[in-house]
Amino acid sequence: MRTETAKTHDKGQIRQLINDQMSAICMKNTNQIISHYAPEAIIFDVKPPFQKIKNVNELRRAWDTCLPCLPATFGTEIRDLGIFVSGDLALAHWFWRFTGMDKDHPTMQTWTRSTVGYQRHQDRWQIVYEHCAISFDPETSKDIFALER
Repeated sequence: MRTETAKTHDKGQIRQLINDQMSAICMKNTNQIISHYAPEAIIFDVKPPFQKIKNVNELRRAWDTCLPCLPATFGTEIRDLGIFVSGDLALAHWFWRFTGMDKDHPTMQTWTRSTVGYQRHQDRWQIVYEHCAISFDPETSKDIFALER
């Protein structure tokens, strides 16, 4: 059984992994983005075709088509990060968005929900499952981009 100190350390490692991912996105560094994924990770992304991405090679292609659409410089903001660790498995969830772009850029208005599953493999946490989503209004079927309504 892992001690509370070990769980706190694990949560810190997961938090750092999330920050590394966000930094890699801002640097448009596809290799760094995918470096934390297990080879056969399952990913559900927010953009079409809304099918699961079944491995890091597919994930690389998805980022390679997405990153050129973003401006040369930008940042990210994370809110409401929650991390749960149990042994060699961990779950994290948070809201995030892009920042530092022209206010009219389409991605500036979008808050994304992320839920990510991690597995420790040889003392290294790897992403094994990721689901990103944008909320929608069930009455209108329109996307909701703001956290507050």
